[in-house]
Amino acid sequence: MCGIAGIYHFAGRPVHASLLNPMIGCLAHRGPDGEGTYIDGSIGLGHRRLAIIDLSTGQQPMLSDDKSLALTFNGEIYNYVELREELLKLGCRFRTESDTEVILHAYQTWGTECQNHFNGMWAFALWDAKKKQLFVSRDRIGEKPLFFADYDETFLFGSEIKSILAYGVPAEIRMELLEIYLMLGYIPAPHTFYRHIHKLRPGHYLLVKDGKVTEQQYWSFPQIDENEMLVDRMAVHEEFSHLLSDSVKIRMRSHVPFGAFLSGGLDSASIVSLMSQYTKQTVETFTIGFKEKLFDERALARQVATAFHTKHHEHLVEPDTFEQSLKKVLHHYDEPFGDSSAIPTGHVSHHASQHVKMVLTGDGGDEVLSGYTIYQGEKFSAQYQRLPRLVQTGIPKLASALAFSLRGNLRYQLNRAAKVCSAAAAPFNTRLITKLASINPEIIKELTGNQTQIWRIEDFLEDTMRDCRFNDPFYKLMYFQYKVSLPDDILVKVDRMSMAYSLEARVPFLDHRLVEFMAKVHKDVKMTGYTRKAILRDTVAKSLPSALLKAPKKGFVVPLREWFKGESFRTHLNDLLELEGKFGINRDTIEHIVRANMDGKSDNGNFIWILFLLRQWRQNVG
Repeated sequence: MCGIAGIYHFAGRPVHASLLNPMIGCLAHRGPDGEGTYIDGSIGLGHRRLAIIDLSTGQQPMLSDDKSLALTFNGEIYNYVELREELLKLGCRFRTESDTEVILHAYQTWGTECQNHFNGMWAFALWDAKKKQLFVSRDRIGEKPLFFADYDETFLFGSEIKSILAYGVPAEIRMELLEIYLMLGYIPAPHTFYRHIHKLRPGHYLLVKDGKVTEQQYWSFPQIDENEMLVDRMAVHEEFSHLLSDSVKIRMRSHVPFGAFLSGGLDSASIVSLMSQYTKQTVETFTIGFKEKLFDERALARQVATAFHTKHHEHLVEPDTFEQSLKKVLHHYDEPFGDSSAIPTGHVSHHASQHVKMVLTGDGGDEVLSGYTIYQGEKFSAQYQRLPRLVQTGIPKLASALAFSLRGNLRYQLNRAAKVCSAAAAPFNTRLITKLASINPEIIKELTGNQTQIWRIEDFLEDTMRDCRFNDPFYKLMYFQYKVSLPDDILVKVDRMSMAYSLEARVPFLDHRLVEFMAKVHKDVKMTGYTRKAILRDTVAKSLPSALLKAPKKGFVVPLREWFKGESFRTHLNDLLELEGKFGINRDTIEHIVRANMDGKSDNGNFIWILFLLRQWRQNVG
């Protein structure tokens, strides 16, 4: 895992190290083990190295034997051993044991088609001096980030936005993305909040030549006829077990100490159970705990560690203050990123980095298995919509009326029930918007008012779902998550927080073979009745402690609702009201949102956090 950056001047003017070095310097946290640059006339490539494979000869940028190719690469090609053998048979000669050199020879052999041969996570830039062409690629699922800018007759790229800003690209804000951010809590690819900076989408690559930047797609999420989905449970279970096992096995290839994140959930525990089968060494596992018993999963994680004889590390997290958390998130993400689970993800990454340099995680399991509770919601919606229309509309009204006279958790639960039932009766896109937003979408509409330049969430969803060929809302949700929330929320969170502490995170559930296979599995095989992750429960998870199989999902916690309660918070209210002048956000609506949370009428903590990130980021960029 590393940090990469580069400069390509279209007009032929030479690249100067004084411009390239700052771009690489600000990525030192991604690669503390070494730094390298390659400059040849108008092209400059930079690299910060976190050494995981081939510690002695894997330095970058790496050149081909004839010096016509130069490569800077972030990530891992897990099937590099098999590809190396294949390329040797084709006449290639290797001087290192690194996966980096495999990419070079693969490009020499197959050109840009080499991407289809790789199993891994990557973002790389390869300069072909003979063609005078820069080839920039990002992995299929979007595990590794790649930002780019076409500015002032120069193509720039980097692993993080801060690298491109370090070159001197102006931090002009895209005000039209305001509603998208407020609804999602993040900015989806290919956009960023900066006018001149873009994200390369997963499964895409760029060819930069003759002053032109051309984007092409080499992989897309498979969509098959819904009537042809796989329904043979036994065959599905067998293939799933094989693919997940092999995914874990090849992701354990490492020349440095490694371990695994271990929560009390099925996904990470299943990964640990498979890891224990493929190594003679004791697997190191890392768990963080919280004082709040409602969210603390240490006891469950401890049972897994005992069952598979891991060397287990626990760390009790003292929650960051509001100010500490705000500063961390804005520094590591470079733009507002409202997923508050980034904060505890940073804690477990910091804890693990003191013992190992690489971990396997259970991320992606909810997407591959269609295991989120919102998939249960889609099944519920299909049944709810069979009720008489009068009953469909009456239930949420009754729940809201009852909630009005109550306080505390019971009120929150009734409000949530009303929200669920209202969404269940709505069309898919409307229901999805309700699920994506952390408060009532209509309140967010009140915040942005009638601003004509705003890109509306409805238009964003229409654009996103335009190429979706599924009719069943269950599969539509699956499509959306792979296209948007997985690469632009979950994987962003994991990458930035792990790399903040120079820790490589590998995600076995997102092996492209497993993704492609599970995309073809019928929803009733994935979710038997309302049982989440039925395939995992009936295969790999059978070896897990029974208490874990029965435990409800908890997840990482940040006390957002409590941060923004009480008289002490009133001193921060004026900070949020500044958003009226900077973004044209309605002042009265902000006060209503904050007051409802302070009085215990609504849990608006997540959304207030999203607002604070926006305000502080706007202040930072000037």
